Amino acid sequence: MKVILTQDIKGTGKAGEVKDVADGYARNFLIPRKLAVVATAGALKGVEQRQTAESKRVASEETVARALADRIGAEPVVMTAKVGDQGRLYGSITSGDIAEALTRRLHEPIDKRRIELPDPIRQLGSFEVPIRLHRNVSATLTVDVRAEA
Repeated sequence: MKVILTQDIKGTGKAGEVKDVADGYARNFLIPRKLAVVATAGALKGVEQRQTAESKRVASEETVARALADRIGAEPVVMTAKVGDQGRLYGSITSGDIAEALTRRLHEPIDKRRIELPDPIRQLGSFEVPIRLHRNVSATLTVDVRAEA
């Protein structure tokens, strides 16, 4: 029997997929627990429309992320910090600090969890910091750390 899954089911499939399952499994388990519905022509059309809308939404998000990636990579972010001997910072520059500076520059909120900084920056210099904006889109930001005057 062809059914449309309404929830993810381990070993069977993900929500929204059309699956061919045993009649008894569908009638006695999936349908009574509202884990699936029978795949009628109307239900299949609804699934197709949802998938089309979802793919358009994902494409739109990706386009926005690519535009943001271009803006991020356009110019470096300059950050100043207090410096001790041998060019080491008092404290460090974290992904949260970078996110704040980037948000101020772009006038668009950037979540600090998107910034893939393996370790906080503790030295003066220029650093390449990857930022994951979307599943398929990432940008590289140059962070220039300078001594506070």
